[in-house]
Amino acid sequence: MSTTSLTPELIAAAPKVLLHDHLDGGVRPATVLELAREIGYRDLPTSDVDELARWFIADAPGSDLVRYLQGFAHTIAVMQTKDQIERIASETAYDLAMDGVVYAEIRFAPEQHQQRGLRLDEVVQAALTGFAHGTAQARSRGRTIIVRTIISAMRHAQRSEEMAALAVSFRDAGVCGFDIAGPEDGFPPTEHLSAFHLIQRENFHMTIHAGEAFGLPSIWEAVQFCDAERLGHGVRIADDIERVGDEYRLGRLASFVRDRRIPLEVCPTSNVHTGAAPTLDAHPIELLRQLRFRVTLNTDNRLMSGITLSSEFAACADAFGWTLEDMEWLTLNAAKSSFYQFDQRLALINDVIKPGYARLRARP
Repeated sequence: MSTTSLTPELIAAAPKVLLHDHLDGGVRPATVLELAREIGYRDLPTSDVDELARWFIADAPGSDLVRYLQGFAHTIAVMQTKDQIERIASETAYDLAMDGVVYAEIRFAPEQHQQRGLRLDEVVQAALTGFAHGTAQARSRGRTIIVRTIISAMRHAQRSEEMAALAVSFRDAGVCGFDIAGPEDGFPPTEHLSAFHLIQRENFHMTIHAGEAFGLPSIWEAVQFCDAERLGHGVRIADDIERVGDEYRLGRLASFVRDRRIPLEVCPTSNVHTGAAPTLDAHPIELLRQLRFRVTLNTDNRLMSGITLSSEFAACADAFGWTLEDMEWLTLNAAKSSFYQFDQRLALINDVIKPGYARLRARP
């Protein structure tokens, strides 16, 4: 089989699918600064936009999840009115489209945006309105993107059943699934079984943050007790894989996840910044890809990691020698794993993704 080397030009032109991206983790630094000035928020570490952009990126030696999460206090502070949420959602959709993303599922926790009295339904509607506006703006520039929303519950806040019901109530308006996010250690998925059972009874979709900062028990609970359709991160499944000579031996949980084709929403640069992986070169995504887990590539938080989906593909291509064919395989994995209706997934794959990569391969 012939292979095509990945270049920045090919990566930029290739259709991409994004399944794991946080709305409050992808705000433009300039927008944070502007909105903070408008509301008199004075807790930002600097008033210089370039310095602020650098501050948000938690890539210093010894960085961990605690340092990584510090930036969210500032982005959430400027996402407390309908206009603020609409603007940030609009810019998110537009920025992703201009990066070549053709389908995205953006997640956020509405419960974190009520500090100024917004109702939960107002928070969600503001985000949906913003996504629609950004999508239209991108279309006017010749870029087409489909943006859908995942409602997250903060696993330490004990409002997960309320958030699950909220997600279901907006299922016909652009919300495509439910998630729990926040610190894994000490807050296992099984504490939220009532929320997951509600989602199951409603024939709805769920993904669960598991296997990032915490290990195999988090993945096991998410899969076996909560029946997660996808795993947010999930990279610690590599802890259940043993190298024996020139071969790899999968433990029972790793075999189950691979056999069931449970998608892994892998975010390599974010994992390095939170301490879940020591370096990009040592990240288990390449092993998981070679072993044919249902791997997808994602950004997690574009602001906090200083990345785009294109730059993430470029970094992994440099680290692991990925080709255009590998990028297409990962993109198809993401499309197949999306919370999009089956016929719509097929149309996305057959009418957008496969023709897009075929055109790139045909370039002289």
